[in-house]
Amino acid sequence: MKDDKRFIRTYVQGAMNVTEIWVDKTTGVNYIYHAAGNSGGLCPLLDREGKPVITSISEIYEK
Repeated sequence: MKDDKRFIRTYVQGAMNVTEIWVDKTTGVNYIYHAAGNSGGLCPLLDREGKPVITSISEIYEK
């Protein structure tokens, strides 16, 4: 069966206050997700220059 998931979780930290990093397998763009209690948010993970962090597609499929 083909893996149809577009996003892959590459990092998780915490239990009550959760921080996760998700990577879009199509574009390689990294997103950071943070949840605390019943609220949470998702946004692109940016580097020092304000550009999106991009993981190469080959790195994604090695995991």
